[in-house]
Amino acid sequence: MHKNNKNLEGYDFKLLIENHPELSTFSFLNTYGKETIDFFKPEAVKALNTAILKTYYGLSFWEFPDEYLCPGIPGRVDYIHHINDLLKASKLSNNIKVLDIGVGASCIYPLLGHAEYDWEFVGSDCNKESIAFAETIITKNDLSAAISLRTQPNKSNLLEGVLTKEDSFSVTLCNPPFYKNEKEALEVTTKKLRGLGNKTDEIVRNFSGQASELWFEGGEKAFLHTYLYESSLYKKQSFWFTSLVSNKDHVTSMYISLKKLNATKIVTIDVEQGNKKSRIIAWTFLTPEEQEEWVNKKQ
Repeated sequence: MHKNNKNLEGYDFKLLIENHPELSTFSFLNTYGKETIDFFKPEAVKALNTAILKTYYGLSFWEFPDEYLCPGIPGRVDYIHHINDLLKASKLSNNIKVLDIGVGASCIYPLLGHAEYDWEFVGSDCNKESIAFAETIITKNDLSAAISLRTQPNKSNLLEGVLTKEDSFSVTLCNPPFYKNEKEALEVTTKKLRGLGNKTDEIVRNFSGQASELWFEGGEKAFLHTYLYESSLYKKQSFWFTSLVSNKDHVTSMYISLKKLNATKIVTIDVEQGNKKSRIIAWTFLTPEEQEEWVNKKQ
């Protein structure tokens, strides 16, 4: 977990419950005498993450239907912290503007990025209902000046139809769908839950999620390579393009494709959350001279 993560030392349930009393309904002492929740229960997971947002990130409202993806805040904010490190290393520290591909109903990356670093965001999504729920969250938290949303008209596209030639982003974020279809999503989730000790035959997605949030035709690899290609069509519209990559086997093919697309720099950032290991791949098409010019223009 990143050193700046507010939950680096775990969960302070007393403080969390003070800020979000509903969490007390789901908390209990485990066999080791430590307070926790039942992570098999979607409503418990959502209550915990709502409490974290209220306690550490200053949000007063974070509501959306239970069938939409409920992101784990500590994991999501780690992406934000690592991207901040990348921007600082690139001498980008002022006037940061971020594009979030697949913002979702929870609007989680814009909320966290603005709360932690005062970044400005544009979030895109192909699901109009997700956009509507995210817009409500933005409005009720008085964040309309910092976060705006765009609807992606074609679910097969990621940047095309959203980016314009006039756009200029410091960085583009993306957390791709993992699965090829619903069947694969359910199979993997069932295996994971049983590995964690779920003895029932009932299939429960403790994180919920809509189709556009969980699967993409061709799976994560197809999504990533669509993203790589489309980023090459907008080389000057974002200093950095980045993505979380769940399957490490996809990294090699991404590097090969990016070199063919004439990326000038590619970076792999390792991300660890407990026993879970992932990575962020970041790339730019800007030459060193263009990067310096960008920095000087934005400061």
